[in-house]
Amino acid sequence: MSLNKYQGLKELYPDIVSYNMPDGGVKLAAGWLIEQCGWKGKVIGQAGVWKNQALVLINVQSASGTEIFELSSKIINDVDQKFNVKLEREVNIF
Repeated sequence: MSLNKYQGLKELYPDIVSYNMPDGGVKLAAGWLIEQCGWKGKVIGQAGVWKNQALVLINVQSASGTEIFELSSKIINDVDQKFNVKLEREVNIF
């Protein structure tokens, strides 16, 4: 993320967690963004977000891969709507 965009977010959200990058940009803590959107500990159907770490999606009982994917999509959309930041999935999906 550009330093300019980060500074705008920092004004709106002074507690935002970030890391300076060697190229002069800024990396935001995705877990913090997800938690601020209310997802930490939330369960929808059989899939959820772990109560101890917002980056971890959990299979509560017998969630399908589709349910996990749909949950991740909802999280990505919420973060984008609130912060104008597009999260990228870190797992491979086949």
